[in-house]
Amino acid sequence: MGNVFRGGGDSFSLSNGGTDVFLDVLTLAVSDLARDAWDYRFAALLTLQDQNVMGRGAVGFDLGEIDWGTTGAERARAKRFVVRAAELALRRHRWEELGYEPPYAEGYLRRFKAMVEGYEPEAHDPAAHDPAAGPAVRHEGLFPGADEAAVASCVRHRVLSALPFWEGCRFCTAS
Repeated sequence: MGNVFRGGGDSFSLSNGGTDVFLDVLTLAVSDLARDAWDYRFAALLTLQDQNVMGRGAVGFDLGEIDWGTTGAERARAKRFVVRAAELALRRHRWEELGYEPPYAEGYLRRFKAMVEGYEPEAHDPAAHDPAAGPAVRHEGLFPGADEAAVASCVRHRVLSALPFWEGCRFCTAS
């Protein structure tokens, strides 16, 4: 059993262990780069991919389910953030903190980065949602809304966590 990550007509599957490694190294980078509201929403998406909580083989996401923004500038900025996070992770950012050597992580990150670079986000249409719900409405039901952004940080591991959804970060739930 494994997990699938999709983007446009592209996809790649990872074993459960490969998924953990991929999300571990990407989480370290995203947690250190996040600055804007959208970045914290993307971080929340990653925190919700924790197989220790969700179950083995029960995670993965499609880039088409992400609210990339309403304007071309917003979509371009969001896409640049994800690419920058993958690039930072490819530079082995904080990997010494993992407690293990992730031999295939670079390949996973390169594949993900290429998929994101080749993906053309569609405009998010806020008019398609209930205006009374405001910006917290999820796009396609998956991407965390503004009120679900990962703004809590795990003090022990110094990464963004899924509070209040569960008690700790992905590194806490793994131990």
